[in-house]
Amino acid sequence: MALPLGLIVVITVVDILSPPNIHLGPLLVVAPAITASFAGTRLTALVGVLAVAALTVIGVMRDGLTTSNHESQIASLIVVSALVVAFRALRERHARELVQVRSVSEAAQQVLLRPLPDRIGSLRIASVYLAAEAEAQIGGDLYAASRTRDGTRLIVGDVRGKGLTSLGEAALLLGAFRAAAHLQASLPELAAYLDGSVSWDLAAAADADAAESFITAVILDIPDDGTRIQVINCGHPPPLLLHAGQVLTLEASRPAPPLGLGGLMEPQYWPDFFSFRPEDRLLLYTDGVIEARDTARAFYPLTDRIRAWSAERPATLLHHLRRDLLTHAGGRLGDDAAMVAVERLPDEGP
Repeated sequence: MALPLGLIVVITVVDILSPPNIHLGPLLVVAPAITASFAGTRLTALVGVLAVAALTVIGVMRDGLTTSNHESQIASLIVVSALVVAFRALRERHARELVQVRSVSEAAQQVLLRPLPDRIGSLRIASVYLAAEAEAQIGGDLYAASRTRDGTRLIVGDVRGKGLTSLGEAALLLGAFRAAAHLQASLPELAAYLDGSVSWDLAAAADADAAESFITAVILDIPDDGTRIQVINCGHPPPLLLHAGQVLTLEASRPAPPLGLGGLMEPQYWPDFFSFRPEDRLLLYTDGVIEARDTARAFYPLTDRIRAWSAERPATLLHHLRRDLLTHAGGRLGDDAAMVAVERLPDEGP
């Protein structure tokens, strides 16, 4: 506040002491304009009143208030100060609305995309979500974990489209997975159930864009005992296995179509089996990661970059990956991105 108040004092004194043909009073409008950049509506209005009072003092000390020059200057300062105050009030209202939008978005994220536990069964897990829309906390990417009697099931998916418009499909798939993943159905039966749930909902959608939507997903079954996992890939980027400093791509031998398209082709779901030993890491991700571009329009080299952090714990690995990804993309992604890192813990014994 010292700056606008000091300007009022300095401009008033200099104008009074200046020759008659020099008028600095109109510069007083700078004081409320500067105040509006950091203070609230009331304080901006107060500084505006002080500026008008200072201009009135200048008029009294110099030529009197009855001259048309000072009257027009005072009237102009009142109008401009009132406009500055009005725009400051609008800005405060927009700021309050933005806070409300953010709070609703955060609440939606907590309900739909529940944070994964740091430890579940024999696994240590970490997750990161990066929304493409600046004011959103969640979009069309999704992940979830569910315990079964003897293991853990994971899903990572990506709804066609991005941002808040894809929330409905993401919520549908998450609800279906949480309702069915803990049942003792096989992984192919779970995939067929999820496809049926999504297909039925999309077929009933009134919106044409929603009816043409689909969800790519990768579904995993990780037993507590043993060193193998089952993976069904429904048109999704393949997981990466970090083992002994190497990065292995877990390509599906018979990939299934994205969820929501099963009604068109009646797919068969065939799980692939991969080795997953103690202290190995898995990275599940959506295409927003590998399709992030730098200023030269080059894609993010995930496989090359992640090798440097292959021995880190999941939370640390994702911390480095998130920072490096945003640096590559210039601070903002063009699509939603989700990442889940999983580590199998050593057997603690009896």
